[in-house]
Amino acid sequence: MLGSFIEQHISLLMIPIISAFVGYGTNFLAVKMMFYPLKFVGLRPVFGWQGIIPSKAQEMAEIEVNLIMSKLMSLDELVKRIDPDKLAKQIHRRLKQSLRIVINDALKENSPTIWSMLPGKVKDLLYDKINASLPSVVPIMVKDMQDNIRELVDLREIIINRMVENPEIINEIFLKVGEKEFTFIERSGLYFGFLLGVPTMIAWYFYETWWVLLLGGLLVGYATNWIAIHMIFEPKHPTKVGPFTLQGLFLRRQKEAAAVYCEIIEARLMNSEILFDAILKGKGSKQLMELLSLHVDKAIDENLNLFQPYTSMHLGPEQYFEMKEKIAQQLFADADKILSYATEYATEAINIGHELTEKMNALTPEEFEGIIRPAYEADEWKLMLVGALLGMAAGYGQLVLLQPDFITLMMF
Repeated sequence: MLGSFIEQHISLLMIPIISAFVGYGTNFLAVKMMFYPLKFVGLRPVFGWQGIIPSKAQEMAEIEVNLIMSKLMSLDELVKRIDPDKLAKQIHRRLKQSLRIVINDALKENSPTIWSMLPGKVKDLLYDKINASLPSVVPIMVKDMQDNIRELVDLREIIINRMVENPEIINEIFLKVGEKEFTFIERSGLYFGFLLGVPTMIAWYFYETWWVLLLGGLLVGYATNWIAIHMIFEPKHPTKVGPFTLQGLFLRRQKEAAAVYCEIIEARLMNSEILFDAILKGKGSKQLMELLSLHVDKAIDENLNLFQPYTSMHLGPEQYFEMKEKIAQQLFADADKILSYATEYATEAINIGHELTEKMNALTPEEFEGIIRPAYEADEWKLMLVGALLGMAAGYGQLVLLQPDFITLMMF
């Protein structure tokens, strides 16, 4: 009799304990389902899964970039941090080497006779004159680029494309910035699951009906997700409740989270390498080529008059134009190698981390939650549904444990 009583009450106590593990398991799975797998696994469109964030990479990227470009840092602010004269000094050595090779190849191809006729001293004098003009030509061209940067570069599009092509960047932003919140979601499932399991235990004690455990499991799976997510963002502003001050867990960590966010943005999305790549390969590359040709034409016209007597008889206007075009095209093709010498300087010059962090700390709670809130809002109902179904499955397991005859009754 006593043994049966103890066994019955141990079985009852197992309900909140199992509910705790159900809450933890559903929350843990919900977090993982938000981010993994990066690519769809299974048979489209129904039988399979892709992490909610990676599956909405375009939408997530646009949300993040809109926040960055509208609230934190504009393209104009970014490029104007680079000093044209200092940039010119950084690339001078590499540009000098490239120019010598490019000019030599272009003249040999377009006017081999003239080039072979030129004395070595005249060639060296030509190189020296062009090199002497670089310190003034390069800064002027960089200044022109800065003044026309919006026509040359669509940084917004570049960053969005980079995030869409590399969804792990989006995952990194959400997972690192909201690391403590995601850990809270997982662990809170254990606590809330236990607490929510207590009413189920009481209901089962008085009404040993099969649907009590199924409904209890469903509510635990659903509610633990719902409660955890709302505790992260609500209330938005510090609210006094008796001796306590309540605020959403993520919003309370604004300074800490902002520092992590800005570190990722600077390292992965808004640095000198990406900026240079956007300038050279973006929508305005054609206009950039035209700008480069303009400055190359001017530099060549000013310096090739040195051996005009040699060219007047052998190099016609058409060949002269083609030669200048080839020099400009080759310099443009080598631009990424040339600019690579300025990466370190440009990185130091851009250095947006501190300023970006200050601007983020100045955001209102409503604006700040936009950093990771989209991760929760994106198909949030799917996570709740999965949690509810898994909770109900666990409730079914408890039913089998507490009423082994239930299966037999269902079969007959």
